[in-house]
Amino acid sequence: MLLRHTPKEVADRKALTINPAKTCQPIGAMYAALGVHGCLPHSHGSQGCCSYHRSALTRHYKDPIMAGTSSFTEGSSVFGGQSNLLAALTNMFTIYNPDLVAIHSTCLSETIGDDLAQIVKKATDDGKVPEGKKVIYCNTPSYVGSHITGFSNMCCGIVKGLVEHTGVAKDQVNILPGWVEPSDMKEMKRIAKDMGIKFVMFPDTDGVVDTPQTGKFEMYPAGGAKIEDIATAGDSIKTLACGSWASEDAAKLLDGNFKVPYEVLDIPVGLSATDRYVQALASAAKISIPASFITERGRLVDVISDMSQYLYGKKVAIFGDPDQLIPLTEFLLDLDMIPTHIVSGTPGKRFEKKIKELCAEKAPNVNVKNGERADMFLMHQWIKNEPVDLLIGNTYGKYIARDEDIPFVRYGFPIVDRIGHSYFPTVGYNGGIRLLEKMLGAIMDKIDRDAPETKFELVM
Repeated sequence: MLLRHTPKEVADRKALTINPAKTCQPIGAMYAALGVHGCLPHSHGSQGCCSYHRSALTRHYKDPIMAGTSSFTEGSSVFGGQSNLLAALTNMFTIYNPDLVAIHSTCLSETIGDDLAQIVKKATDDGKVPEGKKVIYCNTPSYVGSHITGFSNMCCGIVKGLVEHTGVAKDQVNILPGWVEPSDMKEMKRIAKDMGIKFVMFPDTDGVVDTPQTGKFEMYPAGGAKIEDIATAGDSIKTLACGSWASEDAAKLLDGNFKVPYEVLDIPVGLSATDRYVQALASAAKISIPASFITERGRLVDVISDMSQYLYGKKVAIFGDPDQLIPLTEFLLDLDMIPTHIVSGTPGKRFEKKIKELCAEKAPNVNVKNGERADMFLMHQWIKNEPVDLLIGNTYGKYIARDEDIPFVRYGFPIVDRIGHSYFPTVGYNGGIRLLEKMLGAIMDKIDRDAPETKFELVM
């Protein structure tokens, strides 16, 4: 049933990906664009492409995702989409009145060679961009990279199109959060606020894709990083880029264009990565860490200590995005668990090396692969050869979990069969407790379910 046809024997595949552990660049670009207040993302390609990008995000966030499309026809596909995009800009600014249109390309527009820079310049020269409004863009062909590289490319587009430099330094820190949930961005901001730090975070989807039901539709929700705040990022004292894949390129641009020094951090998932995030904020702002964070950290350590008997030595398989898997692997090691199989569809040579360095002492035999052919099929084969006690990843892991009877924790993108990820963070010390509670719940539920009556315990 389901995936039980997956063979146990692992064959060397050179040109075939089966059930990829990623999705396409434009989805990431659209999510990043939504993190700017008053922004209407625009997909330069066919209606079908835009519908897929919107539906993927809508299913994950259970919130309506707005975006425009160039609506390519056969003629546009042959002769180019410039006229479609120019007409689209006129229509969007006239009908929907966004403050910003963020254009990302698709396979089709990239293959026929549309020059977004030239088209945007022509739109501006022809007066199709109203005064006070802005248009930014990035190139995101779906046949390379993943949703994470698309997110990164749009972050670079935000820097190129919105950030300015007045020459007057501001006592503030830029925080590039990487691809995380709106709940995570809220928690990362909360940490900085509680430390008394002035900051600019972008993209920021808090209050954009987790909006309340008020009975009234808002085309542009109240959340998101404001354009005028992003503009000041060129005057900040430092940039903290969370996640090398999603945030480092934009941080490099800020440094290269505006001389804002940067530090690349892991997304603050778990104990050690959160320690580094808090310390980096304190160092950048030249302040002491408040005592309240010692208390928060202590609660997470207390839960780890209390539940160590259910964590120690448990084998774990994880899949998803590299920026999330790296600190998650470190967290598992801090819990004395054993990362056993790790898969990410996003390419990048640093990933396997970093994972092996982290696992060298406690899990030297870890199976790890990313990029092409690092897919769910390979993950399933590895699990068949070496079973694990816990599987962590997005909704697509439920088939493997069912077939192999493995406790399963949903984590990452997309999660389309559960709720909570938009509202409850898994970053920071509090988020670490949340993630740990989900892991323990899955493991202990299986213990209860499989226990004979003589060992079915009330107190665990």
